Parts: sequence; structure tokens; C-alpha cells
Amino acid sequence: MVKFSKELEAQLIPEWKDAFVNYWQLKKHVKKIKLSRKLNLHSQDSHTDFGFTIFDPIRAAVKKISSGICNAAEKPETIQVSSGTPIAKGEDEHEEEEEEEEEKEVHDDQLSSEEDEVKAFFEDLDEELKKVNQFYKTKESEFLERGEILTKQLQILLDLKQVLVDRRKKSQMSKVGAGVLPWSRSPSGRNSDYSDSSTECFSSGSPRETSQTDDVIAALEKNGINFIGSATRSKTKKGKPKMAMRVDIPAVAPARSISAVMAMLWEDLVNNPKKEGHGEFINRKKIQCAEKMIRGAFVELYRGLGLVKTYSSLNMVAFVKILKKFDKVSHQQASAGYLYAVKRSHFISSDKVVRLMDEMESLFTKHFANDDRKKAMKFLRPQQRKESHMVTFLVGLFTGSFVTLFSVYSILANMCGMFTPRADAAYMETVYPIFSMFALLSLHLFMYGCNLFMWKGTRINRNFIFEFQPTTALKYRDAFLICTCLMTTVVGAMCSLTLLICPLNIFYRSTRYCFVRVIRNIVCSPFYKVLMVDFFMADQLTSQIPLLRHLESSACYFFSGSFGTHRYETCKSGKLYRELAYVISFAPYYWRAMQCARRWFDECDPNHLANLGKYVSALVAAGARITYARQPTTFWMIIVLVTSLVATVYQLYWDFVKDWGLLNPRSKNPWLRDNLILKKKSIYYMSIALNFVLRVAWVETVIRFKHVGVVELRLLEFLLASLEVIRRGHWNFYRLENEHLNNVGKYRAVKTVPLPFHETDSDG
Repeated sequence: MVKFSKELEAQLIPEWKDAFVNYWQLKKHVKKIKLSRKLNLHSQDSHTDFGFTIFDPIRAAVKKISSGICNAAEKPETIQVSSGTPIAKGEDEHEEEEEEEEEKEVHDDQLSSEEDEVKAFFEDLDEELKKVNQFYKTKESEFLERGEILTKQLQILLDLKQVLVDRRKKSQMSKVGAGVLPWSRSPSGRNSDYSDSSTECFSSGSPRETSQTDDVIAALEKNGINFIGSATRSKTKKGKPKMAMRVDIPAVAPARSISAVMAMLWEDLVNNPKKEGHGEFINRKKIQCAEKMIRGAFVELYRGLGLVKTYSSLNMVAFVKILKKFDKVSHQQASAGYLYAVKRSHFISSDKVVRLMDEMESLFTKHFANDDRKKAMKFLRPQQRKESHMVTFLVGLFTGSFVTLFSVYSILANMCGMFTPRADAAYMETVYPIFSMFALLSLHLFMYGCNLFMWKGTRINRNFIFEFQPTTALKYRDAFLICTCLMTTVVGAMCSLTLLICPLNIFYRSTRYCFVRVIRNIVCSPFYKVLMVDFFMADQLTSQIPLLRHLESSACYFFSGSFGTHRYETCKSGKLYRELAYVISFAPYYWRAMQCARRWFDECDPNHLANLGKYVSALVAAGARITYARQPTTFWMIIVLVTSLVATVYQLYWDFVKDWGLLNPRSKNPWLRDNLILKKKSIYYMSIALNFVLRVAWVETVIRFKHVGVVELRLLEFLLASLEVIRRGHWNFYRLENEHLNNVGKYRAVKTVPLPFHETDSDG
């Protein structure tokens, strides 16, 4: 059976780890009490008479009988935790052997008298109880406030819909205008899948549109709310404008980004104090997006309330277990009185979270699931996808197949003299780009699978950071299966590009669509709002420039018919091919730079401009290397050295200081972060050295090796490209670790979904 300390560590919420009961520290106190008691008993035995009396057997029998009665009267108390597995109070017997080994960690010079240790134990216990109560109250008030705001947002949405329905009945299905909201709900009334695109639509000032806007405003003014632009129409008795409200849809898509800029310009004109009678008009897409945002906020709030409930349950079990250990070690019965005080504490006695969960569940079922509770639970409590042994079997099968096929290919190629200096260079020029393209892609997928495995082992919440759905997120076994399958079926992999947009629900459709959507966001930078997963994937592309170059060679090879004419120089000396090489090499850095520019525009953080400079320097260095490869002159060698050196220093500083959070001279861990996930600090120092070595691999592009054949040159290029992919996979773990630790410090365990309706103090 698993020790409770390990079970607690596996079930606690990583982002709230510091707010949980420090069960491990309390265990150390119990061990010290046990050792102090042993030393006291040993000291007493050394000063007592070793003679026996006739009453000793009677005392032993009475003690045995009384202890048996106490054990029989003591029933195992079970408290349900979030995993669904009950933990009984009578399950600690299996820990005794391991505790004996752990007691060796406590030295005799650390021990005090038994009374002092008991006092210290209860002082720490009081502090832990106070900490748990305080944190619970903080989170409870936070989620209660979010629930109140969300309920108000929902009421605004329902009121607005009702006004539109009434308006439709009055107008008798008449069309109001192009792109204007038809005054009706969807047939289901609530739970439709809406498009993310939206366009702004303002009133042109005609009497009919102004009347419709006034109807909407009048319906909402019963709650003391009116829309932007109506402050000139409605004022308080003292002449001051009322609170204004607008529908705020985040500009996450190109259409929204462009319309947001137009809206700002239009709002400056519309809200001019010299002009009256104009206001923002609401279209159908805005209402649909607002409903979708509120639905997402309900899901996140419900999940957060579940985490608070789990927090309460796990801490209660921890108090029960540690007090039982104390009673067992000290031979006292102090747990009953203290547990009574714990159960009366706020984090156990308060039922506000449970009542709010029931309320949110009821509202979500009514307004977003058509009163279908089973359908609502699919959103509020999504079921985790079960692990399949078939995936593990296929990973092993494809791995063995790939190793066997690659070994056979290597043997046959060597027997045919393919790797000899007399070998035809044209074959290597043709096969190398195609094979390297799939090999580099598979290697990157393999490294991503290793990242997933490490993130899972260290409990880094990558689904929360990347905003993935837990039910459809790719697991490390799945990543290994994809890369091994791809390398095993290299010939069939040419059709895998069409599989990305296959509409059938096969071969990880949700992951494929997510990948296509992320690539779309990257290519269309800076028009899409930049999310964590977008710039994370864009960073991966900067390490796959050789793959993109090989993709260009493969496309040219097939589309130009070189495989039939055997004119391989077509895809090497062509002007268009040579110019595209610059475009392909520049594109990943350009996309990443545009993402930094968009983030600076959205967040006004100058660090994003500094990050933009890093990618611009890398872009210049990449262009210099391509030119030097074609014109190996001394001038271009100096240009490559200068630009690459600047870019490398820039990148190393950003890796260690910004992305990894290392090289902090004031840290309690020398030149590392204050908080570390990996227990061995030496791993971080070795990672710093490894990252430095892999970052300076560009030096090979400057060194010109003599007497190196085409085969050796291509293998060397493939090795360097592989090292860059490995460096990126190595970087991925520490980048996400730093993001996770920053999130843990802020105790964020659920997303904060932006809400559509915002009150602002309008000046007219």
C-alpha cells in the first residue's frame, strides 16, 4: 500500500502546494517525539532495579486486555478524497518499516526533551491550521466574487436576449439591416456552437436603428446599466452620466484585430461630446461570442470550486493522519479534542463552496445544456481519456520495426558502396533531403514525447499553461507512437500532410486540428492574439529551418520532375530556388518577431520589444550564413562571425535569465532560481553548460573542413540539425518549468476567462 505522504504529494494541487498542510514537517516532529521518548525510556531503564515482582505478570495481562478493548472500540474513520479512493485511519501499519529508516535522518543533537517536542509539534500544527484556514478563506472569497460577477453577466446576457426576442415579435421577422442581429435566440435557446469571428456594426444614426438601440438600453437600465455612447442620452439627477457598459470581445483573430482598431477610431468619433444620438450597436456575432465566453467562465469557475473542495478534503485527511501518528507515538489521546477544533474550522465547516457549486451546476444545466444534466456534466466534469495498452504495444512494435529496417538499409547501402568516395553524389543529393525531412520531424516529436514524460513526472501542469483540453491533449505515449510510426512508414508519410486536414475522427483529430490552428496563428502573425502555445510552437519552428529547407528540396524534386529527368541541378542552381532559401530561413524568425510585436501592442511590456530584438539578430545571422555558404569570402566570414556572435550572446542571456530564470546571484540556490523542481542542483548546472555548447554549434558553418566528401558533409549537416532539435527539446522542459513555477507562486490553478460585459465610467 502507498504511504499517505506519497499519496498526498500525488493528489495535491501543484499550484497550491505551499498552501497545503506541511505534512512532512509535522512527521519530522512526530519522529523526534518518538526518539525522545525512546531515549527517556532507555534512561529510566538504566536507573531502575532489574528485579521482578509477582505483580508484573498481572500488570502485563491487564495492559494487554485494556489495549485490546481500546483497539476494538476504535472504528476506522474514512474520509473521501478527490480521487475517489477512501483513506481509513487504520491504514498506517504498513508505514512502520519505512519510518524506521527515516528516523535515521534525525540526529541526536537535534532532539530536545519530549515535552519540548510535543509543544513544538502543536505550535506548528496551530500554524498549519491557521495557514489552511486563511488560504481557504482567500480562495473562497475569490471564487464567491467570481460567481457573483458571473451570475450578473449571465443575467445581462439573458436580459439582452429577451429584449431581442421581444423586438423580433414586434417587427414580425422583418430584417433590420445587413449583419444586424435578428431578434431571436437559437432554436436550442442556449447551447449552440458559435463562430469565433465577429465584426463591429455601429448605428448609422437613422431613426429606426436609434430606436432599436434605445430599446436595448432601456431594458438594461432597469439594472442601472446602459451602453457606451448612451451617456449623452441618460444622466443622473445631478447631471452626471451613468455607468456605461460595452460588449468586450477579445481581439484574438484577424477580423477582430482589424475591427478592434476600427472600433477605437470610430469610438473617438462617436463619443465626441459635440455629437449626440450615436451609440454602439450589437450584432449577432458579438452576442454569440459573449455567450461562449460566459459558458467557458462557468466551466473554469466550476473546476476551481472543485479544486477548493479537494483542498479542504485532503487537508482534513492530513490532520487526521498526523494526529493519529502523534497518539500512537506519544501514547496520548489528544487527537479527539484537536480534531473537534479542526472540524469546526472554517475550511471544513463552511458550505459556501458546495452551495455555489450546486448553484453553478444548476445555472449551467438550465442555460447552456437545455436542462440536460448529463450533457452539462460533460462540460463541467470531463472524463479523462483512459490509457490504452495497445498504444504501448504499437510503440514497441514500430520501434523494433524501424531499428530493423534501418539496420538492413545501412548494411545494404554499405555493400553497394554508397558510402565510398566513388559513390554517385547525385543519389545523396536526392535522397538526403527527403530522408532528413522525416528524420528531423520524427526526432522533434520524440523529444516532445520526452518533454511530455518529464512534465508529467514533475507534475508541471502543461495543459493549463498551453490551455489544452485534458480530455484530448496528447500524451507522451501518443507522441512516441506518432514518431515511430512516421519513421517506419517513410514512404507513406508523404500522405500524412493531407491527413492533417482529414475531417474524419481518426488519428488524433483534435490534436491535428489544434496543430493546424496554431500554425495558422503563427503564419498570420501579428493579426492573431498570441497565446502561450502559439509562441511556444513558433520557437519550435526556429529550430526546424533545416527541415523546412529539405521540404523545399523535396517539393522541387517532385514538382519539377527531377525524379524522371534526373536533372538534379534544377533544384540547386535555379534562381527562384535560391531566393526561396532566404524566405524559408527568415520566416520562423519573422513570425516570432511579429508575435513579440503583437504582445507588446497588447500588453505594453518593453520586454517583448527586447525579445523581438533577439529574433531580429538571429534573422540577420541566418541570412549571413546562407550568403557565406554561397560566397565563401573573407568579408562574409567576418560578417557571419560578428552577427552570429551577437545573436548567440543575446540568445544565451535570454535562455538563462528570461526563459529559465537562472543566473540569479541573489538566489538561495547559487546562480539558480529560488524554487527548483528537480532535487539535484547539479542537473541545472550541467544543463547550462550543455545549452551553451549546443548554442555555439554554428561555428561549424564557418570552419571549412578539407577532404570531406558529399556523404560526410551531408551527415555532418544532419548531425548539427539534430543537435539543434535536441537543444530545443532540452530548452522546452526548463522553459515550461519556469512558467509553471511562476504560476505556482501566484496560486493560479484555473484560467481566468475574460467576460464580455464591462462597466466603464463614461464622461459623455
